[in-house]
Order: sequence, then C-alpha cells, then structure tokens
Amino acid sequence: MTPLLRLDKVEVTYHRVITAIQGITLEVAKGSIVALLGTNGAGKTTTLRAISGFIGLDDAYITDGSITYRAQRIENRPPHRITSLGIALVPERNKVFENLAVDDNLEAAVPRRGSRFGKDLVYEYFPALARLRRREAGYLSGGERQMLGIGGALMCAPELLLVDELSLGLAPLALEELGHALRRIREQLGTTLLVVEQNAHVALDLADYAYVIENGRIVLDGTPEKLRAHQDVGEFYLGAGSGERRRSYRDVKQYRRSRRWYG
Repeated sequence: MTPLLRLDKVEVTYHRVITAIQGITLEVAKGSIVALLGTNGAGKTTTLRAISGFIGLDDAYITDGSITYRAQRIENRPPHRITSLGIALVPERNKVFENLAVDDNLEAAVPRRGSRFGKDLVYEYFPALARLRRREAGYLSGGERQMLGIGGALMCAPELLLVDELSLGLAPLALEELGHALRRIREQLGTTLLVVEQNAHVALDLADYAYVIENGRIVLDGTPEKLRAHQDVGEFYLGAGSGERRRSYRDVKQYRRSRRWYG
C-alpha cells in the first residue's frame, strides 16, 4: 500500500553550507501514529520543518531527495501550500498567541476550504480548554498550551498532523490526558500523526511504528515491541543499562550499534 507520506533520502542544508539531515528515509501509513525519536539536536525538528515547508524561513532548503504526500512531490513548497494539502504542524515553541484568549486563539486558525472542524469539536477532545476559553493563553500551563496548539492545528482539519516535542515540559498527568486525546482523534477522525519526541517511553507507548534519528540520520526503526527489545534502545533511551545511572549514547565512546537495524 502506498504510504500517506514518504521521505526518500532527504537532505537539508542550512545557509547553503551546513548539512542538518542526511539521507533520511521514512514512511507514514495513513491512519497511523509514527514517532521520530532522538535526542536534542539529532535532526527531529528539521525533519518536521522540511515536511511542513517552514525550513525556508531559516534559510534552509531540501537539497537532495524527495518528500511525497498523497503521491504529490511537496519538497520546498511554501508552508501555506502544504497546509492547504492537509498537513498541519504544531511547533515546539510559539504555538499560541499569548495575549489572546483560548477562544480567540482558535478563531485565529485558518480552516481548510470545506472544513467542518470547529471550536466545539476542539473542546470535545480537550475539555480542559473549554473551561479556560476566556483565559489568556499566556497564563496557561504547559499541558494546556500544548492542547491549544494541537486544537489550533485541528481547526485546519489536517489529514496529517505533525507534533514537535509532544511531552516537553509536561507533567505526567497532562501527558497522559494528551496521549488519550490524540488516540481518540486518530480513531474517530482518521487523522494520521507524526510525532517528534525525546522521551522514548512516551514515543513507544503512543506510536504504532517509530524511527530513531541520530546526527541527522535514521539509525533504527521498527514497531515499539521490536525497539523495546533492542539492546541499544534499552540502554541508551530507556535507561535499561547495567549501571545505576541512566546512560546517554553520548556517554559511550564505542557503539555496538550498526548503522541501521532491520528487525
């Protein structure tokens, strides 16, 4: 089956000299939740910005490879063109207008032509926001801001929702509520999700399939069950090493890891 989204050997270069991601290939099946897991600076955000078209704002461009969405090539298109095709990005930062109320933030979203997704449906999936609809977004908690950012993106009725750093700064209870809402959105609306995440436990609990990115390259991929069983994922991302302290791959001078693992 043809995937909804496919990146094929994508390379992104900043300021025409700095290569940020190198030869990334990944697929997102329609109706799935896919996670892109990696540490800070691994290339996760650049990958999402390449898909959504926002890398051009940073003087960055896709210099090799292709991005195909619903059988259309979309690399290096401007963000508004990509959004009109049914892709919405929830960025890591600056996801809300702090001086506007929750209700006004949702009003500010520009819906896709023919979209029937309104504020009432956002409040149905995020009831905490309904109780705060008159509060200025600058006074929201981290979890509430994430909900509002996702709600604003949903106002565009995307077929593919890109979420950058889902769990960043969130309390466990807020993260649990958010994960539950995203699963409902996928199941009830048929929305496909590509989620960027540093927390392996969060990524593997939420996703149907996951990719691990390091230094701008995909080094591992597989189902959550396969990745949990992989020794390097357990040691470097899940804290299952032999030492008492959770280890980072940066602490290790020699990798046992192969360039790519096929489960």
